[in-house]
This record gives sequence, C-alpha cells and structure tokens, in this order.
Amino acid sequence: MNTSRTFGLLVVLLGLAGCGTTPSTIVEHPTSARPQAQVTPSAGNGAIYQATAYRPLFEDRRARHVGDVLTIVINEKTQAGKQASSNASKNSAVDSSISAVAGLPLKSLLQGIGLNAEAATSYDDKSALNSSNTFSGSVSVTVIEVLPNGNLIVAGEKQIALDKGTEYVRLSGVVQPDTIQAGNTVSSAKVADARIEYRTSAKFDTAEVMGWLGRFFLSFIPL
Repeated sequence: MNTSRTFGLLVVLLGLAGCGTTPSTIVEHPTSARPQAQVTPSAGNGAIYQATAYRPLFEDRRARHVGDVLTIVINEKTQAGKQASSNASKNSAVDSSISAVAGLPLKSLLQGIGLNAEAATSYDDKSALNSSNTFSGSVSVTVIEVLPNGNLIVAGEKQIALDKGTEYVRLSGVVQPDTIQAGNTVSSAKVADARIEYRTSAKFDTAEVMGWLGRFFLSFIPL
C-alpha cells in the first residue's frame, strides 16, 4: 500500500515539474549584472571642480560600465541551400558452353550444354535542401563585463507570457563601443560571438516526439 502511494506521489511530482519546465538556453552568461559600487565621494573643499564627482558636460550616455543597459536591434536573416546527386551503373554477362572434348565422361549428355547469364544494376540518387530563417525584433541587454580592450560582454533576456505559454528571447555576445549608435542601440550584425534564441515553454513540439513507452516497445518489436 505504501509502495503504491509513493509511486502515485512520484507521478504527480513529475507531472508538476513538467508543467513548469523552462526551455534550455544557449546563452552562457548571466542575463543581468548589478553595477559596481561607487566610491563614496570625499567632502567638498569649496572649489567648483571636484574630481570624485566630475562628469563632462557633453559626455554621451553610451553604455560603457558594468550594469549599463543598451538595446540590441535583431535583424537576422539566413538562407542556405544544398543540392547533390550521384548515379552509378554496372552490367555483366556470362556465356559458356561445353564443346566436344574427347574422353569426357557422359559427353553424349553434357556436350552442347550452354549457360547464359546477364545482370544489370543501376543507382540514381538526388537530394536537395533549402533553409531560410528570419528573426527580427529588439531586446535590451546589460553589460556583464568590460574587457581589457574596452569591448563589452552583454547578455539579456525578455519573457513574454501569452495565455498558457511563456516566450523567451535571449541574447549574449560581445559589443565594440564604436558600434553603439544614438539611443544606445546596436545592430545584431555588429555583435561578435552572438547567441540569439527564441524559445517557448509551450509543448507544441512534443507532438512530434514519440513517447518513451512507445520507443521502448519499438526498440525490439520489428515493424
């Protein structure tokens, strides 16, 4: 009795875990980072210029520190195609007979018997593959780390809950400060080592995957 209850509880827990599963990700970095703590400014000495609180009047607001936010404009379009073909053929023929040979046993029965055989094999294979993908949108990311050469490692995530599913847009990569445009925007084409993904927690794709029980039986049952 206790075994059946334990099994039932395990099934319920597995079902609940499946309902709240977050889709896997290819983004390796954390999707946010807190800015570094600022040094406490020292007391003013009465002068107009204070080194600890100085900021140029015409300094732009481009992201350059850990914790700064910038927007990546996603405009990705990929297209690939492949065609291949191969063919082969082989013909063979055999023609033999037993001629008149003196001293051959049972020559009266075997003499004149002939054997003819022909075989032909042909092979023709053609394949074509075309792939086209378009991904457009925007996502705000956070500066995770500033490299010694000034480049910025950025990462971010956007979650959109629609009805029974949640959509995840994630991005990570390396941004060169010179490519940051007005409004702190960067084209995804200018992001190095970019990892861009769009995932959903909805189980639409599970209909295409055979259940584990079916795979178990089909592993040893020939069909």
